[in-house]
Amino acid sequence: MSDRSERGIRAAQLGILVNAVLALVKLLAGVVGNSYALVADAVESSTDIFSSLVVMSGLRIARRDPTDEYPFGFGRAETLATGVVALMLVGAAVGIAIEAVREILTPHHPPAPWTLAVLATVVIVKWMISRRVQAVGVDIGSRAVAADAWHHLSDAVTSAAAFIGISIALWGGVGWEPADDWAALVASGVIAYNGLAMLYPALRDLMDAAPGSEVVDQIRQVAQQIPGVLAIEKLLVRRSGMVYHVAIHVQAANHAGPEQVPIVQTILGDDIVVERL
Repeated sequence: MSDRSERGIRAAQLGILVNAVLALVKLLAGVVGNSYALVADAVESSTDIFSSLVVMSGLRIARRDPTDEYPFGFGRAETLATGVVALMLVGAAVGIAIEAVREILTPHHPPAPWTLAVLATVVIVKWMISRRVQAVGVDIGSRAVAADAWHHLSDAVTSAAAFIGISIALWGGVGWEPADDWAALVASGVIAYNGLAMLYPALRDLMDAAPGSEVVDQIRQVAQQIPGVLAIEKLLVRRSGMVYHVAIHVQAANHAGPEQVPIVQTILGDDIVVERL
């Protein structure tokens, strides 16, 4: 757990560094180049910084050892971090949408052509960071890190939408100036959707919803293969951060003592924590 948490923290730190640089570049380019889509992109990068900080804090708390007060550990801190990041995505989407509508209704000059080069660079960088962080999230089984990766990807989406919008504005000429604002509005919808899509599984975990049948069935099959186990009467599984907590009740042969029917950790490696037998 400690090693996996450390990998997640390093991924978050990388995101903070990249986003700090990109936010400054996009803000300056948006103001000088007269593009609200770029300014909206800068706001998105700023929220990415805070989301990465939240993920780091959640992972650091989640890796603490259980205590008498918290006997099941602190894994839910990682789940809470996922929910906070998802809500930040939704909040950023709402803010971008409001400002985009305001810009659409306000006459302004078209964006500068050179802003396209800035946006193209941002799309490439953010897409690469998103893939890297997503790979770490999947490898360590962290939804918070995966949510952070989606936050990076949403930044790439807004940048791509801004690129398209500015291209249309420059190509269309007079009357097409708000095209990049419309692009920001469309991108806000994509960001909001991704945020809500991440919030749902986080809420399920907080409510102790059972994981998918692929997890439960795998635990059941391995438990049934333990010598001395005759049947599985109850099997309750819930996710807490990067681990699954299992409550299992088995029927054992008369000659089999507790030491002969262990529910081994090899069910899913370090991802399984057996609560009681």
